[in-house]
Amino acid sequence: MIQQLINHFLKRKEVKEIITILEKASLELRFVGGCVRNLLMQRKITDIDLAIKAHPDEIIATLEKNKILYDDFAKKYGSVIAHLNKQKFEITSLREDINQQGRHTNIRYTKNWKIDSQRRDFTINSIYLSSDGTLHDYYNGQEHIADQKLQFIGDVEQRVQEDYLRIFRYYRFLGCFKNPKINKEDEIVLHNYCKRALQHLSNELVRKEILKMFDNPFPIHSFCNNNNKLEKNFWVMATKENFILHNYKPGLTKCLNKIEALF
Repeated sequence: MIQQLINHFLKRKEVKEIITILEKASLELRFVGGCVRNLLMQRKITDIDLAIKAHPDEIIATLEKNKILYDDFAKKYGSVIAHLNKQKFEITSLREDINQQGRHTNIRYTKNWKIDSQRRDFTINSIYLSSDGTLHDYYNGQEHIADQKLQFIGDVEQRVQEDYLRIFRYYRFLGCFKNPKINKEDEIVLHNYCKRALQHLSNELVRKEILKMFDNPFPIHSFCNNNNKLEKNFWVMATKENFILHNYKPGLTKCLNKIEALF
């Protein structure tokens, strides 16, 4: 079943086209992130991420040669966004993040797929798919999808300190599972850093992440207390307090009100 889904994905018109363009230039690529995760969870795929063993300048040169429209505003982070018809591909050079602190990071390019995988947040988001249909899973992400388990890659506290948005991404991805397995020790760390995260992240960034939670099949798991499904999670209450403190009306009237409707 999974192999059939993979084959179907790789035969999509725009997917075949981007593979042909990049591989014709001898650039080694793998799909990664949400597109592979959603493929394995049999969910709709929208944006498509590619990891590639090439420098951004090589990517841009290849796209220009083939008259492919692109955006390079994230080039300093190794990313170029290609547009084929109405499909967007975010193409990112293999890299490692160094001296990362609270969403600010320096990068160093690499040719090693495993090193690239280490910078990703959760095991379910670190599964790579080659153009020949081979899956490369360095952290048992497929097993964790089957077990409905959301697991950080590496030390939880360190990963949160590197990027505070990972707290909210954690709760977003809980909504992917019907019966998510919760690690209480992880939640303690997230609880301890939640208010600090809200001090460092913009309200708009947090609001956007919350709205993405409603796109999942089981959004209630993102917002409720795991011990009491009728009680909101601590992060929801902390976020509400922060939005009120800053009189952030878009968050209060176009975001948190949607959460209230679930309870």
